[in-house]
Amino acid sequence: MDLVLNVADHYVLTPYVYPESWAEDGALRQIISLLVVTNLGAAILYLGLGAFSYYFIFDHKLMKHPHFLENQVRREIKYAMTSLPWISIPTVALFFAEVRGYSKLYDNVSDSPLGWSGLLLSMISFLFFTDMCIYWIHRFLHHKLIYKMFHKPHHVWKITTPFASHAFHPVDGFLQGLPYHIYPFLFPLHKLLYLALYVFVNIWTISIHDGDYRVPSGLTGVINGSAHHTDHHLFFDYNYGQYFTLWDRLGGSYRHPSALMGKGPMDLIRKLQAEGKLGKEQVNGHAERRATCKEE
Repeated sequence: MDLVLNVADHYVLTPYVYPESWAEDGALRQIISLLVVTNLGAAILYLGLGAFSYYFIFDHKLMKHPHFLENQVRREIKYAMTSLPWISIPTVALFFAEVRGYSKLYDNVSDSPLGWSGLLLSMISFLFFTDMCIYWIHRFLHHKLIYKMFHKPHHVWKITTPFASHAFHPVDGFLQGLPYHIYPFLFPLHKLLYLALYVFVNIWTISIHDGDYRVPSGLTGVINGSAHHTDHHLFFDYNYGQYFTLWDRLGGSYRHPSALMGKGPMDLIRKLQAEGKLGKEQVNGHAERRATCKEE
């Protein structure tokens, strides 16, 4: 995160914001700057990538589904934009530790004993490490003692849009993002690669909520895509994984996506339309709830 902070200092913060008496390496200045940069970056990534996905990838016919809520998109955005500042507070504490040199992040490829192959290994291990951690954190958040407090707000969105991707309770959002921030304290990682993976994580999180159920046929049993995650929102205790289906298979929580078996949300919409049960008044999710999903 120090790379982003250095750029912000050089082009904006030092010449235009802070007085000369505030040194760039001052702890208070760094914390304030990280809070601003983190919140601004999170909002840009969420709204920018979410809007792109919503307008160019998301199938708007899904808004006809009986479980799509009234004013849902607006509610998703409002909830996410309210939660992100709270999530940023503990996140900035970790970023501050990185900036102060307590992580294993490095600047140059030559700093890695494995060279360029170390970057590839870091990328692979980052994905598998965070996927494993998020599986167990996610499953923990479904425990009956804490589910209603922290994770249930995210399950309000049964038929998700890309904007549901970050619409979490702050505790939920921070816990599920924690593995990304813990990794560079445990394993060496190039700073630029870390930033690239951070952007990738946001893209992936949006993609599994975008309603595009297409997955290459040879990868449907391996990759945890939007079709898999949609079943998690609909049926509650399946497909907890982030990128892969590995831990769901090991943990007995894997479910083959309904959308890939002709029983998904779009199939229900077509069925209801054919039966004349989905009129214009139901397009915005005003229809009576049907017992197609497991109730939490």
